[in-house]
Order: sequence, then structure tokens, then C-alpha cells
Amino acid sequence: MKKNIAVVGCGQWGKNLVRNFSEIGSLYSICDLNTDISNKYAIQYKVKASTFEETINDPNIKGVVLTVPAHLHAPMAIKAMNKGKNVFVEKPLSLNETEAQLMISTSKENRVQLMVGHLLQYHPIFNTIKKMLRNGEIGDLKYIYSNRLGFGRVRTEEDVIWSFAPHDISMILSLTGENPEFVSARSRSILQNKLADTATIHMDFKSGLKSHISVSWLNPYKDVKLVVVGKSKMIVFDDTKLWNEKLALYPYELTLNKKIINLKKSYVKYLEVPEEEPLKIECQHFSDVIEKNINPITGGQEGLQVIRILSAASKSQIYNQTIKL
Repeated sequence: MKKNIAVVGCGQWGKNLVRNFSEIGSLYSICDLNTDISNKYAIQYKVKASTFEETINDPNIKGVVLTVPAHLHAPMAIKAMNKGKNVFVEKPLSLNETEAQLMISTSKENRVQLMVGHLLQYHPIFNTIKKMLRNGEIGDLKYIYSNRLGFGRVRTEEDVIWSFAPHDISMILSLTGENPEFVSARSRSILQNKLADTATIHMDFKSGLKSHISVSWLNPYKDVKLVVVGKSKMIVFDDTKLWNEKLALYPYELTLNKKIINLKKSYVKYLEVPEEEPLKIECQHFSDVIEKNINPITGGQEGLQVIRILSAASKSQIYNQTIKL
């Protein structure tokens, strides 16, 4: 494994990326505005501490990982790609479609890869769910919904839709294999003026499939759940559970008696999935993207489609109307 990746931003999430890139043997250098932090991790992981300018001008660096505030994603990614660097930027890809499209065009012009950190696309349990759908194990797909609720860190640069929903939108798009036709959102600004703290997003697909996402950072308990409803079974991915209980299968039967619909649920079955750290898989994938010259699973176009839905949800909450994509 070549040490040719730099992590820019070593804060709450960045430090996890630093650790994982170090563990897979790809970490070359780190960068943070707080030099005390960058020097600390440079000593800990035995790598260089550099400024951003030094990072993007270093010929030994082939990949730059950006874990910086969302409003800096586009300008810093574009600057790095113009220096010939492959870029992995944390979600959301950018804060609007124009920036996302410029990032994609910049990557193409410089023949470098652009990847967005939609982490759950690399989760072994999520990929097990995708295989189950492909194999028809739950019957025809009927509905998908997700909850991403918690009590804690409140953002000031972006609202809860832009901060929490990208992961769920990315998963739903991957599972359905299609883009929504209509998007609507309702939200409430409780702690900050004009910044949503809690919201629900609805997506309607041309195939007839529907889904919704609930997000909040003002919830008394943590609830991180994806529910996939098929014709004969339901899958629940509960990321708050222990590993051996994260993936549950609920078979059910629907009967009609004198025009009354009855649902009968069978006993839950917990499915075994080999335990692996999703972030390590994601980091390894970015390293492979560089070394093997392959397209990332969550590339710029996938990130752009998520941005389009986020933008539609934002517009919907402002004008209180359904947005057609």
C-alpha cells in the first residue's frame, strides 16, 4: 500500500479518517488550521503535518480527503483537483447544485476522481440488504423509510436536512435504483432562526414507490433506523443495536376478510453479517480508486443527485409545496 493520501481537517470526524487511513497504510500527511492538533496527530501516526497549500502542491500526495465545514467543500476540492489530486469530500458534496456541477466538471477536466463520503453505502449490513433485494428475498419493494434522530451537536452552517439526510437519501437511491419524481419536506426551526432542527422529507418515485425520511438533532433519544418494506417481508437496519441485532427480518402475511385487511407478523429473525468497520471499507475504497484507477461507488454524479434532492427539500420547506424534479 502506498502512502499517498492526506487528510485535511482532524476534528471530531476527521480524526477517525486519520486513524483508518493510517491503519490501511495510506496516510502520508495531515493538515488542520489548528497546528496543535495537526502536530499532535503527526507525531502519533508518524506522518507529516502540512498546510493546505503544501498539501496540494506535494507531488507525493495523490489523494486529498476533506473533512472541513460544508461551505468549504467546493472551493477546497476544486483547488485540490486543479492541482491534479483525487478528492474524497465528506457529505454533503456541496451546498448547492451549481457548486456540485463545477466540482464534477473540474474532476473531468483534470482527469481525477471525485468521491463523496456517503458512508452507509459501504456498510456491510446495507450491502447485505441490497443483495436481499436483488435476490427477491422480501418480494416486490413497497416502501422505504428512515429515521436519523438524536440529541446533540447542532450545526450553524447547514440545517438538519443538509446535515443528517444525505446518508439516507443516498441509501434510498441505491436501493430503488431510480431518482424520485416529487420531493416534499416539512420542518421546524426551534433553536435557530431559519435553520431547521427537525424535518420530514417525502419522496415519490415514477414506479409508484414512496419513501420518507425523518431527521432531528432535538430528539431525547438516538434513533438511527432504515426500514425496507417488501410484499412478504420487512427488513430493519437499526444502527443503534449491537452488531448481531442490527439487521432484522420480519416476515408477514396480509389477508382480506370481509373487506377488512389483517396483517400477521411472524417472529423476528436476526441475520448474521460479518462485522467490519464501514469507515475502513470506505477508506480502502478511496485508496483503491487511486491505485486501481476505478470509479468510486459514491462519485460526483451520485453526490449531485443527493444535492438535487436536498435542494428540492429545502425549497419545499420554504414554499410549503411539493417540488417536481
